Amino acid sequence: MNSFFILLLSLLSLGDNSEPEIELPVQESLTQYYFIRHAEKDESNKDDRNPNLTPEGVARAAKWAEVFKEVEFDLIFSSNYNRTMQTAKTIADSQKKEVDIYDPRQLNDPVFKEKTKGKTVLVVGHSNTNPAFVNLVLEEKKFQDVDEKEYGSLFIVTVAPNGEKTSQVLYIN
Repeated sequence: MNSFFILLLSLLSLGDNSEPEIELPVQESLTQYYFIRHAEKDESNKDDRNPNLTPEGVARAAKWAEVFKEVEFDLIFSSNYNRTMQTAKTIADSQKKEVDIYDPRQLNDPVFKEKTKGKTVLVVGHSNTNPAFVNLVLEEKKFQDVDEKEYGSLFIVTVAPNGEKTSQVLYIN
């Protein structure tokens, strides 16, 4: 009985000597959006509202994949058109990512904002939707529609954790 009491006392005295866990504040990340227009589309059939990429467009999509090889996207979005999906898929395949569909009529809605918060995001859109989308993210009318013949515009928008927003446009032609 005496040895049992000593063993029990020994075990109780060991206790938990570990340091209490200190919760560090969560550091929020930047949200970074990259907006590009789909690559060149086949315009040979004026009645085709959902054309594929031309051979030049396929080459441009491959060039975009090369341009973005150092950018690790968390999410890649495309509108649900052949030309945007083909452009986005080329980039997504190069990064082993999936392509999510967004609705160009519901740009920057609360679900999109929450899903993309703190992430690096590519959006493949159109000459008119990209500037509109960027303006919604910036909460100001800063950019106009892109010329119909311009396929190399890249809008970059950064949203800091404190809500501060910056933007720039590059032309990769």
